[in-house]
Amino acid sequence: MRKTVVAYFDLPGLRGFHNMPVEYQVLDFKFTVVNRINKTIFLSINANNIMEKTEKDLLVTYDFTPVSENALAHALRVSKYTESPIRLLHVVEKGCDSNVREEKKNKLQIICDEFYEKHGIKISCEILAGTIFNTIAKYASDNDARMVIMGTHGIKGMQKLTGSWALKVIAPSKVPFLVVQDKPSGKHRFTDIVFPIDFKAETREKLYWAIFLGKYFNSRVHLLKPPTTDKAISKMVNANQNFAVRYLIQNNIDYKIHVTKKSGNFGNQTIAFAQEIDADLILITTTKGMNMTDFVLGLPEQEIIANSARIPVMAVNPRVGVSSISSVMY
Repeated sequence: MRKTVVAYFDLPGLRGFHNMPVEYQVLDFKFTVVNRINKTIFLSINANNIMEKTEKDLLVTYDFTPVSENALAHALRVSKYTESPIRLLHVVEKGCDSNVREEKKNKLQIICDEFYEKHGIKISCEILAGTIFNTIAKYASDNDARMVIMGTHGIKGMQKLTGSWALKVIAPSKVPFLVVQDKPSGKHRFTDIVFPIDFKAETREKLYWAIFLGKYFNSRVHLLKPPTTDKAISKMVNANQNFAVRYLIQNNIDYKIHVTKKSGNFGNQTIAFAQEIDADLILITTTKGMNMTDFVLGLPEQEIIANSARIPVMAVNPRVGVSSISSVMY
């Protein structure tokens, strides 16, 4: 059964549509743009597929360390709500000896078998050849994964000079990363999510994930913005806030608006606020077009990802042409 509905978009890609129908995708289902009159887009959607859970994998980076065990524990919690399959990824160097590769594969399979015996959920595993800094992101994108769940030890040693390894792994990815340090808390779900809001347009790109998590986990989203006396910046921050509020309301997501108590390092204040409300997750957008200099000088998200409060962080990379979407459908 297909229905034609009307929706409003402000997306450059849609403005360029001249030949109808055109296949497009928002969130987890595809639709067909069948007509357009000025800014009104007529969509043909398979009604049976709306809100249908799609089998997109949760990829877990696994290096046989305690933090990768923590990442797998988080994957289990997410999978229980989203019904997403879990796949373990282990990266070996290119040209790695075939015997070593086979040994790693066997060790991963043992982890998968033990996981099934304990939780009754079958998971798969994959050995990838390359470096962690590009292989994981490419695999996630090529396989249309739901998200990558990765454990981190924080920023230690040389990382203080060269930048966070975790952020370098995340940077090239089109798929969001859920970065964790500890095992899941005693809560069974993400009850409270901190959503920092600044003046950048890219802030809007993580809104989909706020709605996604809010839907599946019945989460409350805490919109957090910094105080500012600059009228131009304040206008942009408020525009991003209003944008978020509109679509959270539209999708029946519980939310609250907060302003940090003082100006200053917004990253540190975000972490402090997350601690104050006992948040389960901080949802951030990474810096657009980051380079090596950014890593060395320090990016605000590095501190949040490796936060001393050890709160899980979901990092979403900005994508060209997406930040101006003005309608979220779920």
